[in-house]
Amino acid sequence: MNKTILKGLDVSAALWAGLIAGTVFLATMLLLSSNVLGNSDLVYRMMAAILQGEGAMSPATPVDAGLIGSALLVHYALSIGFGFVVAIIIHRWGLIVGLLGGAALGLALYTINFFSVSYFFPWFFPLRNWIWLLGHVLFGAVAGASYELLEIDEEEIEAMQ
Repeated sequence: MNKTILKGLDVSAALWAGLIAGTVFLATMLLLSSNVLGNSDLVYRMMAAILQGEGAMSPATPVDAGLIGSALLVHYALSIGFGFVVAIIIHRWGLIVGLLGGAALGLALYTINFFSVSYFFPWFFPLRNWIWLLGHVLFGAVAGASYELLEIDEEEIEAMQ
């Protein structure tokens, strides 16, 4: 089996961890936004607005294939990127640290997104709430745990060859 290793990091595991965590995050956010806030469109609108601008947040803007496509593009690009960040930080610490450390990194990511990045996307700031906090913590925990479960160490790769 040929795995790409970058300074001990299993790139394939990091990629999959980001995709898995991103999918869990998206499903959780859609479910909670729909059931608690009564508006699952908000999830797509917030993500699409990063690419399309503040106009995507307007209820007058239809939730069509373009908006959902933009939302998914932004969401999965960020999920993969943040999946790599989590993998780099928790690499080789084990499943428990992957889970708990990933959750802590998810909390940090929430704080950065809603209290710093909101300077560039000011429509994010008033939308901060426990649902988005929970989603980010869950994302980090799933990314960290997924990476640790999927990671193949260099020694294991050498043994397979």
